[in-house]
Formats: sequence, structure tokens, C-alpha cells
Amino acid sequence: MPYSAAHKQETRARIIETARCLFNRKGFESVSIDMIMEAAGLTRGGFYNHFKNKEALYCEAVESFLMGRGKVWRDEAGIDPANLNAQMAQQMITAYLSGEHLGDLEGQCPMIALPSDIARAGAPVRTAYAGLLEAMTGLLSASLSAAEEPPTNPRETALSMAALCIGGMVIARTLPDSALAEEVRTAALNMAMQTIA
Repeated sequence: MPYSAAHKQETRARIIETARCLFNRKGFESVSIDMIMEAAGLTRGGFYNHFKNKEALYCEAVESFLMGRGKVWRDEAGIDPANLNAQMAQQMITAYLSGEHLGDLEGQCPMIALPSDIARAGAPVRTAYAGLLEAMTGLLSASLSAAEEPPTNPRETALSMAALCIGGMVIARTLPDSALAEEVRTAALNMAMQTIA
């Protein structure tokens, strides 16, 4: 008896989330289809019922962050996209540059976990990554635009804040469990908060 459409969708979502966590932890090249399917509790043969190849899965794993783990992260941080203001920008930055986010290797934003891999990936994966950056920039820009004294160019300010947040976390991630990592993360947080103020 064939599986229902709902079962197929649930299985596909499980593969995507499992892959996202593994890619975050190990990188694209170090993760095999066999590893993904085993971690998802499935057989390799089922992979091709859902994805053309590993890069197609990689693209969906990156895209899934925004409304998957990223939404959980925004909800936990109290970020309400329907009520954007300067305080929301502060909450986004504080949560993004938190020690908790830095320590959550599997749950980290792909913009922190995967930049080198993404740079070598195909166009669809790079487009998915750019979509995450646009979403972050859009939330920050809209939040800054709603401030009592908005910046002259909210998008430019938002892009520079996103670059500071992402770059600070990328550098901190390369220095695990070190005082320098904490120093970099804290400096990025302080500078971003000064920019908002």
C-alpha cells in the first residue's frame, strides 16, 4: 500500500531537517547521503524519491531555516514581524549574537555555519543563502524604519548590521571555547547596539 501524501511530506521534512543539522555540524562535503538517511532513520533508497541529488537537498536545507529553526529562534527571542520597531531590531541582534546561538552548532543560522560551503555551491544554493540575508536585512530595515529617528538609509544600515552580526559569529565560531571568541562576539554585539542607538 503506497504511503499517503502527508506521510511523504513528513518524511521529506525529516530528511531536510536532519540534513540541515548535519551540514551545520560537518559541512557539505563531509556529509554523505548515507549519513543523512541513517540519521533520519531511513534507507538510502528512499532518498531519490524526494531529491534529485545531495545539492538539491542542501538548497532546501538552507531555505528551510527561515520558517523552520529560524522561526523557532525568532519566537523564542520575542520577535514579532507584525510589530517591527527599534526594540525588535535590538532583540534580533541580541539573540543572533548570543552565546546560546553561537554554541548551538546544529541550530545555528546557515549564514554562520556554512559560508565557505555556500561560496562553492551551485547557483540555487547561493540564491537560498541570499534569501536568508534578504530576510534578515528586511526585518532589520523595517525595524529601523519604524524607529522614532530612523537612519537616513535604513537598508544600508541593516546590511551593515547584518554583516557585523554574521561576520562576528563566523569568526567566533572558528575559535571555539576561547576567550577570543567571546571577545569577538561581545564586540560585534556592542558595535551593533551602538549603531542602533
